[in-house]
Amino acid sequence: MRPEPSPKHSVSVAAAVIDGTGRALAVQRRDNGTWEPPGGVLELGESIPEGLAREVLEETGLTIEAESVSGVYKNMKHGIVAIVFRCHVTGGKLRASDETTAFAWLEPNEIKQRMNEVFAVRVLDAYEADGPKVRSHDGVNLLPR
Repeated sequence: MRPEPSPKHSVSVAAAVIDGTGRALAVQRRDNGTWEPPGGVLELGESIPEGLAREVLEETGLTIEAESVSGVYKNMKHGIVAIVFRCHVTGGKLRASDETTAFAWLEPNEIKQRMNEVFAVRVLDAYEADGPKVRSHDGVNLLPR
């Protein structure tokens, strides 16, 4: 009898892109209209920095530099692990894409108003000096530690 294969995890990356005035970049997804930090699933054979840069460029037209890991988040329902980096812009021009329809530079107090809790916390954690944070969620809400 063959052993049952163990479940797999998907790994994604996201960028908490914060500008010189302390505002964070949010993108509005074309497929569901939600506001999130730019990012997406890593491709097989791609390094984490390469995937982060590719996802941000594809979704925003911007090139970025990662400063630090600000958090690691696991969607317990779907087995998705997201690694979030605090980043700053190094070039490019902001534009819509096949994946995004709009952009906003948000003050920290605007982030929770525009984003669902599980995405807002990813950006807000990037403002904290005591990171990286490690959190779990159910796809909508944070789970108790």
